[in-house]
Amino acid sequence: MVGYLTDIGMVRTLNEDYVYYHEEEDYKIYVVADGMGGHNAGEVASKMAAEGIVEFVTLNYNSKNNDEILKEAIEKVNSDIYHYSNQESDLKGMGTTVTACFVTNEKVIVANVGDSSCFGIKADDLVKITKDHSLVQELLDLGTITEDQAYNHPKKNIITRAVGTNEFVDVDIFVIDKDVYNIYLLCSDGLTNEVTKDEIISIINENKSFIDSCPKLVNLAKYKGGRDNITVLLFGGEVIW
Repeated sequence: MVGYLTDIGMVRTLNEDYVYYHEEEDYKIYVVADGMGGHNAGEVASKMAAEGIVEFVTLNYNSKNNDEILKEAIEKVNSDIYHYSNQESDLKGMGTTVTACFVTNEKVIVANVGDSSCFGIKADDLVKITKDHSLVQELLDLGTITEDQAYNHPKKNIITRAVGTNEFVDVDIFVIDKDVYNIYLLCSDGLTNEVTKDEIISIINENKSFIDSCPKLVNLAKYKGGRDNITVLLFGGEVIW
């Protein structure tokens, strides 16, 4: 079961988020990307990343190590975006965050670059799997700010790692046993900057249907300000109590 929605939000004039997925009997791949750059450059970068990751996995499944395929896919699209942006002056410096899940019959492999997020859900427990590559996260790690201060920090939008901005990229990989969570949420920071974890799990548990949950999550983010593009993708089974 899968549901997704991407929205421009209440402030931006262009949606630079992109969501893409592909499901086969033996594997599934889900991606959310949040682009950045002038003009339409962010929109180009996020689309290239999401579609490129899915294409790489689809073309190389069974010919590469499953534990490495997602990392290699992101490294490939990073190179593609970087070299393409250097050939087009209007796209110079474009980049994107990426969070992705590659699901096989044995495990779930999660990757991220930037501050888009992946959460695992079981019953009323919502656990953030990824760790943001951002200035605010670094300040949190150093203990110089609190969680409450981080939530409304004026430099919350500054990321320290992105896909496509440099020739090489460092990808964080998390390997999870298949039965640890039964639902996964991928989202851009347009959701997490506005909606709390308690609000997210409440909406998902109350609706049970991902098709219903996604617009309610997006609408709550817009109601609370919608200062950025908002993208959510839910996949997995029903909530287990």
